Amino acid sequence: MNESSRPLVAILVGSKSDWETMRHADEMLTRFGVEHESRVLSAHRTPMETTDYVARAETRGVEVFIAAAGGAAHLAGTVAAHTLLPVLGVPIESSALKGLDALLATVQMPGGVPVATLAIGKAGAVNAALLAVSVLAGSRPELKEKLKAFRQEQKEKVLKETLP
Repeated sequence: MNESSRPLVAILVGSKSDWETMRHADEMLTRFGVEHESRVLSAHRTPMETTDYVARAETRGVEVFIAAAGGAAHLAGTVAAHTLLPVLGVPIESSALKGLDALLATVQMPGGVPVATLAIGKAGAVNAALLAVSVLAGSRPELKEKLKAFRQEQKEKVLKETLP
């Protein structure tokens, strides 16, 4: 993000090790030219800083949060508890339960505090970025056109595939 730009999307990870998965969201947002920023914040280890960051991010123009965590995976829920903006949760795969624990923690939010939950791992990271672009495209025709072009690229790639 350059100094004069305002991030539209905030990518939050529960620990630095989650970045290996979430860099795919970063790359997709960059591909679409969506200004964004990334931070390491923990629902459990930095709860006050997380709350403060969410409040400040909104005032700086953030319109969508992507929150990724493994294990107990409470980051997306913590963010959702402190904002009315869309929160997209990405469960991170862990060695113990292969991300099932994070998936269940992210998807099982109580009624009234929604978190849109994506797939575990890289597919979830990519789709979280695409969903964020889709949300932003509702009021940005240039992003809607980029999404249409992306879908067309995907279609053409599949139609060119051949089997032996």
